[in-house]
Amino acid sequence: MKRDQLLTRRRLLLAGTGAVGVAATAGVLTAVTGGGPAGSVPSAGPQARRPPDSSAYRLQPVTGYGPPQAAPRRTLVRREPLLRVSGRGRTMVLTFDDGPDPRYTPAVLDTLARYDVRAMFFVCGEMAADNKVLLARMADEGHVVGNHTWSHPLLTRLTRRQIRSQMERTCDVIEEAYGERPEWFRAPYGAWNRAAFQLGAELGMEPLAWTLDTLDWTTPGMRSIVNRVENGAAPGVVVLSHDAGGDRSQSVRALRRYLPELLDSGYHVTVPRRHYA
Repeated sequence: MKRDQLLTRRRLLLAGTGAVGVAATAGVLTAVTGGGPAGSVPSAGPQARRPPDSSAYRLQPVTGYGPPQAAPRRTLVRREPLLRVSGRGRTMVLTFDDGPDPRYTPAVLDTLARYDVRAMFFVCGEMAADNKVLLARMADEGHVVGNHTWSHPLLTRLTRRQIRSQMERTCDVIEEAYGERPEWFRAPYGAWNRAAFQLGAELGMEPLAWTLDTLDWTTPGMRSIVNRVENGAAPGVVVLSHDAGGDRSQSVRALRRYLPELLDSGYHVTVPRRHYA
């Protein structure tokens, strides 16, 4: 598919999901500044009835629809990643790392489509390069694609030049397949350093970690993954799961179980957007 067609389709389908602002006063994203590790789990919020017409509401990004934002002149260089989001009501974000993988990603996308839910996919460039059709589908269905480096290395062991190469190559393949350059970045293994924050900002990307790690990468069993999500559910939570990097069949089955339960409990599972200063 030609790049201009991807861009046109992307603008039509995603006008308003645009990209997230870094200004602290915007209140769109909230960084946890207490120094706690990514993966700390907040207590679950109270249950609530599912709102009327919840399917249409779930499709809205965290801060609602609006015209596309102009590209920022400068992205704030952070010293720690964002760990959670703020938004209207009981909002949560699902994220999937390491893909896309043709064995598992289509099943994840099918489940999200069944419930009219958007999610974030932090993709590795080497995986994306071989599965561009899956990135095109993510664009078609309103999901957000972020940068998870080219080959999933430990960034703290790389030179600044190597980190830049990992990021830039992945940005390029995402733009080609998805239709836009990524506006989010996640360090493999959650291992951030100063160079990663600086280079990510230079490339116009915000660092997003997670609030709740499902530990699906340990293949603990479908029920264990479901329990972690249900027990950790709370407004603003960013959930970490995986759609690649190993056998992710448990992750796929768990999503089919916990996603409708979250929605029935009144959670709005959607994607964040950026507001540039």
